[in-house]
Amino acid sequence: MQAFTLPDFYMPYPARLNPHLERAREHSTGWARRMGMLDAPRPGGGVVWDGEALARMDYALMCAYTHPDCDGPTLDLVTDWYVWVFFFDDHFLEHFKYSRDLTGAKAYLDRLELFMTADGETPPEPANPAEAGLADLWERTVPAMSEGWRRRFVTSTHNLMVESMWELDNIDRGRIANPIEYVQMRRRVGGAPWSANLVEYASGAEIPEAFAEARPMRVLSDTFSDAVHLRNDLFSYQREVREEGENSNAVLVFERFFGCSTQEAAELVNDLLTSRLQQFENTALAEVPSLLSEHSASPSEAVAVAAYVKGLQDWQSGGHEWHARSSRYMNDATAPDTTASDAPTASAPGSGVASGLIVPDPGTASGPTSPIPGAVPGGPAGLGTSAARLAPSPGRLGLRTRARQHSFAPFRPVGHLPLPALRMPYAVRTSPHLDASRRHAVGWARGMGMFDSVPGVEAGGIWDERRFRGFDFPHCAAMIHADATPGQLDLSSDWLAWGTYGDDYFPVVFGATRDLAAAKLCDERLRLFMPLDDGEAVPEPVNPIEAGLADLWRRTAGPMTADHRRRFRRAVEDMTSSWLWELANQAQNRVPDPVDYIEMRRRTFGSDMTMSLARLAHSDAVPEEIYRTRTIRELDTAAQDYACFTNDLFSYQKEVEFEGEFHNIVVVVEHFLGVDRLTARDVVADLMEARMRQFEHIVAEGLPALFDDFDLDETARRILTRHADDLKEWMSGILEWHRRCARYTEAELLRHRFTATTGFPFAPTGLGTSAARFAAAAAR
Repeated sequence: MQAFTLPDFYMPYPARLNPHLERAREHSTGWARRMGMLDAPRPGGGVVWDGEALARMDYALMCAYTHPDCDGPTLDLVTDWYVWVFFFDDHFLEHFKYSRDLTGAKAYLDRLELFMTADGETPPEPANPAEAGLADLWERTVPAMSEGWRRRFVTSTHNLMVESMWELDNIDRGRIANPIEYVQMRRRVGGAPWSANLVEYASGAEIPEAFAEARPMRVLSDTFSDAVHLRNDLFSYQREVREEGENSNAVLVFERFFGCSTQEAAELVNDLLTSRLQQFENTALAEVPSLLSEHSASPSEAVAVAAYVKGLQDWQSGGHEWHARSSRYMNDATAPDTTASDAPTASAPGSGVASGLIVPDPGTASGPTSPIPGAVPGGPAGLGTSAARLAPSPGRLGLRTRARQHSFAPFRPVGHLPLPALRMPYAVRTSPHLDASRRHAVGWARGMGMFDSVPGVEAGGIWDERRFRGFDFPHCAAMIHADATPGQLDLSSDWLAWGTYGDDYFPVVFGATRDLAAAKLCDERLRLFMPLDDGEAVPEPVNPIEAGLADLWRRTAGPMTADHRRRFRRAVEDMTSSWLWELANQAQNRVPDPVDYIEMRRRTFGSDMTMSLARLAHSDAVPEEIYRTRTIRELDTAAQDYACFTNDLFSYQKEVEFEGEFHNIVVVVEHFLGVDRLTARDVVADLMEARMRQFEHIVAEGLPALFDDFDLDETARRILTRHADDLKEWMSGILEWHRRCARYTEAELLRHRFTATTGFPFAPTGLGTSAARFAAAAAR
């Protein structure tokens, strides 16, 4: 019996079928046989695949659906890639996951990477079908693609192979990931970013190098990937969890985290899938055109980006159709009749996001369209279903989710949010130089003009001295950098003041008027105060945020090398540009998608910048590749999320009631789950607990394993151990500061409900603790 009824999927675009399907079926079967995939032995006897199994899984049908417009040879090659990646997954399962052979798995994966050679390199002789297939595919694919594409594809292929060790380690420990960890790790191990790279190949349109790292392109890839993986998890739960004993599945993760039934967990996963698809649409329709305009994209560049977006859209629709048909997945109750549908139908390029539409266009699409699996009148009640479900229709499902995102009512009275006990296993220490730093901080803020009038705030400033003293940024700095010298502590306090002032400045000056153009110009001007060359001229600051950055850049970046300055400035730019993201959401009155919020919150909080600078301080002693490992990345993001959510819990009333703000994880959870604030608060507290447990697990198990895997010397081990210790003090200091700071108390909020000069609610959105750790790292 199936574990649950498949939910109603949001899929507004019709699936279309490539006319070269039969050719690809014949070719891929012959190719798999030549590579040895149809007689590769299993450890316990038999073979991993045989011809009949391959025919049932029908990867050619999947590729014909996901790439409906490419020519025959291209479809052949893309299909071979998918045959290879699924064979790799099953071969790895049989040889290493079942046996829990961690050592053998690592050696297998290390050798497999040798077959993705650079120009002039020669791969070793293949020793198994996975190696033979990768060697052949690499040789046939890379000559047609740019160096930038090769680099991205190598990274994606590396991730899907190497991060399999994360799944294997969790199986070995009987450990089920928390939801945040799962989504960001599934993105790496699941292979959908790799599929997005193949979309570039199949569509004959690479992402222009100038745009490849921009937020809109990254979000398109991430939302595409998450939607592909969440859909796969729904269809594959029966096979992976019930039959194969795996624990890397979103339905299982949500079932355990929320303590709900399997059906409720499946509905919740589907709600997140819908949200990610609508984030994809919003990015394609709102952010991508702005990106092209800002960079004066050429017609050919704009066409390439549009083709890429359309290719991702086709993949979503086609991937869903294939899941509903393939014998690999849980679809017995919902799969449509395939007796007539396999006949290829020539189809014109379809409809949807790329052509400016967000509904199916029957006039331009041909081929079978997706069924509506699991249509249950009324639908299940419970977590993730938000009261009563609408009629089972993908369109209705999307409208419900979209309406909830845009339904925020600003300035509603919510009152004080009672906080649950927040677990903090790490002690607080305080610098002995705190009092002196408090005196310095007031003088510095006054000197930068942070108590003065600014344009856009009729009269008066963003802050006054009384408020600033109540914020007590030096106290936070003194706890997160207890061993600082007096000068280092002053620098930490000043970065904290500047980061919070900037995050308050943008919504007050630009948010109320929705003047996004002026906000963008302000952000662009900030770069002028972060020169890369010593002799580069800096303009005269025209406001406190410019004056403060100019002073801090001189004091922090002055001793850096040119390369370090460049990376440091990029990190600062990431934080300041995240303020524009908040303003853009406010202009749409759009409560962010949960995944997008969590990932951007790390930037608005300043924590991404913090980690970047900490790495620069030790880049000569710790190789950069170490900071890119799963262990360090998850260590950092677990700590970041704990600190960000701390701020959101304490600032809930301030932001919702007094500022009309919805960039708060409690609000995001309220709107996503359709629950009240107290239930949302408890979900957030549970997420904090889960992230803290993960942090502790990494410190106890992950770091020692990392040291041994990379054979790090004592200096590198000491630096990384200190990095973990610093994160402990960062989290404990931030929590303690929030408990003692006047910034979030109702009495202080009421005193400043209206300023004497503006007549509208004061509207800062503070980082809380954003830049203090950043400066602490700089001072070390």
